[in-house]
Amino acid sequence: MDPQPGLPRCYRHPETETGIRCVRCDRPVCPQCMISASVGFQCPDCVRGGSGTGHAPDANRPRTLAGGRVAADGRLITKIVIAVNLALFLAVQVVGDRLVDDLGLIGYAFLPSGELAGVADGEWYRLLTSAFLHQEIPHFLFNMLGLWVIGGIVEPELGRSRYTALVLLSGLSGSALAYLLSPANQLSLGASGVVFGLIGAWVVLARRRRHDMRPVVLFVALSLLLTFTRPGISWEAHIGGLVGGALVTYALVHAPRARRNLVQYTACGLVLLLDLGIVLFRSAALA
Repeated sequence: MDPQPGLPRCYRHPETETGIRCVRCDRPVCPQCMISASVGFQCPDCVRGGSGTGHAPDANRPRTLAGGRVAADGRLITKIVIAVNLALFLAVQVVGDRLVDDLGLIGYAFLPSGELAGVADGEWYRLLTSAFLHQEIPHFLFNMLGLWVIGGIVEPELGRSRYTALVLLSGLSGSALAYLLSPANQLSLGASGVVFGLIGAWVVLARRRRHDMRPVVLFVALSLLLTFTRPGISWEAHIGGLVGGALVTYALVHAPRARRNLVQYTACGLVLLLDLGIVLFRSAALA
């Protein structure tokens, strides 16, 4: 029988008339082209360009607690951070104390070479380079163990980009507080600020997941006990990293879904501004 007059023709098969239309683009589709959706039918182009449910192409991809993409390797950024620490540690073993003098955190002081150096002298890079620099083997191994274990817990919960922001802001927060409270000529270095930032993140995540908090609280208590009882430890970097990491993570996992990106970016920006404010205040006082 001839097709009924007046019916539209399928956009992919002009010779075929149809009474079915795509629920997304409203183009006519024949039985050969139409694809079942949750409501009605969709055309092949809309299915390829979206999720098949009327949402964006990545709408149905699994997400982390903070809204990041779930990655196959949940420790990729942690591995990169450890690799950076390892590269700098080996460089220190080869080059010697000169590299430590050039990259370690110093407020404002004369180096053994007689040069004036420090963050207050414009060497702001020391705030970050010092957070990935180690000189002694036990210090390096302890921090790398902390990065591997706690980073392996935190990174999969946040996703790569948010975890990267957490690592950088934790290291910067630890350095900023050490710069503010430590003597201007005191040299400090190490990833302890980052590790304590991850510890702060772990506390927030465990609370958010409603896990048993007793092991977490015990671990934090022991970490703080070691911080304040062992000599030669920059407690300022530990506390700064801990607070910075907890604040960033709280904002990441508690941001309302409707405005998640805006709240997360704003919170990270505020922590960054706070750190910069501390640095500017201390620099003005020293210079």
